[in-house]
Amino acid sequence: MKKRMISILLAGIIAASLAACGSSGGAGSTKPAETTGAAGDEASEGKVLNIQCWNDEFARRMRDHMPGYEAADKDDATKGGKIGDVQVTFTVTPSTDNAYQNNLDAILPENMDEAADDRVDLFLVEADYALKYVNTPVALPISDLGITEEELANQYQYTKDIVTDADGNLKGLTWQGCPGVLIYNRDIAREVLGSDDPDEVQKAVADWDTFDKTAALLKEKGYKITSTTNDSYRVFSNNVTSPWVVDGKINVDDNIKAWVDMSKEQVDAGETGTADLWSTDWSKGFAKDANVFCYFGPAWLINFSMGNVDDGANEDDGSRTFAGGWGATVGPQGFYWGGTWICAAAGTDNPTLVAEIMRQMTTNEEVMTDIVKMDNDFVNNKPAMEAAATDDSFAFKPLGGQNPLAMFCEGADKIQLSNISEYDQGCNESFQLSMKEYFEGNATYDEALQAFYKSVKEKYPELEY
Repeated sequence: MKKRMISILLAGIIAASLAACGSSGGAGSTKPAETTGAAGDEASEGKVLNIQCWNDEFARRMRDHMPGYEAADKDDATKGGKIGDVQVTFTVTPSTDNAYQNNLDAILPENMDEAADDRVDLFLVEADYALKYVNTPVALPISDLGITEEELANQYQYTKDIVTDADGNLKGLTWQGCPGVLIYNRDIAREVLGSDDPDEVQKAVADWDTFDKTAALLKEKGYKITSTTNDSYRVFSNNVTSPWVVDGKINVDDNIKAWVDMSKEQVDAGETGTADLWSTDWSKGFAKDANVFCYFGPAWLINFSMGNVDDGANEDDGSRTFAGGWGATVGPQGFYWGGTWICAAAGTDNPTLVAEIMRQMTTNEEVMTDIVKMDNDFVNNKPAMEAAATDDSFAFKPLGGQNPLAMFCEGADKIQLSNISEYDQGCNESFQLSMKEYFEGNATYDEALQAFYKSVKEKYPELEY
């Protein structure tokens, strides 16, 4: 009832404020509304809210959780909808081949020059390239929208660090946190380790030396420790002591090299594979009776990637099925993977509505809790997550009734991002692809390294190596 009342009130307030501003900047206007992008000047706000994204995730979150939002299509969230009498539109450009970033690079610098209803109001970014946009004028500081530090007190600090520019300005907010855990096959754990209890399994993966010994033990029983070398990559890359680029020069951190050494040994020993992430060969290990012991990932990997596998098993027959066949434990090191941040585009003609969406979708504890309940996301609100961590009703179905949220909460508090850079996505992707040739015996390490340098240089011509 409380959420319904918020929806009705918000829709009424926005509708009234926009009706008061007539056709200024809206459809049929003879002159685009002029705006500095700052919140508070409601008379200058427009009738169309344009959102740039790479998939339907945020559109679904808006459809399901934004108070006052009326979706145009209940099945296809990307068809947009309305808030009051403001039309909400989504432009989806997939990330494949850097298309999404290329699109942002083309349109955001010219945003102010567009007609008001054609301007980008919100755009989304990922952690691996957030600084590329945060450190430029295309993203507005959220303080310009009237959002205060006090309103963000319950958010995890790392989610703010990712989108803070070199001058200390916060330029984005997120509804989710993405700390990761080790996700293991319970049947294999019982057979090889003697127990599927998370505390007992943790002893077998407590650090990388122990993890490596367990990989050899699993191999003796016919199992692989991971599906692919790339499964452990994020854990290593999130724990580096230096960034990918130092003083304009491409830099391979010692911890990245440690991943290469461990991965090569495990591939040569038949303890893991070399399949690409998201490939069919990689995801085969999700299914019933697969031979993969573990994956590394955050809540979204468990519930959206692994949880979408249909292995044809009967969930009620008492046997291990995908729906209950996995467990979670901390693993060798803490890490994070992914996340989506909401940024306000400089030049937006809807700053008040943009600010309200940011507030509702990232600071409203009731909305945050609903996202956890409906979507099994780990949300960016400490009180909501700490409460859910002690509530059995928040157990994850793929984990057979285990509630891993306490592990996620602990991990989120420990994430530090001192070594992130705007080059992370390009470098991470190129490095994994280049090293695959080394792991498969098609190149020496030095040859693979040179291929990596060449690939990164093509993406970022300004860098040296």
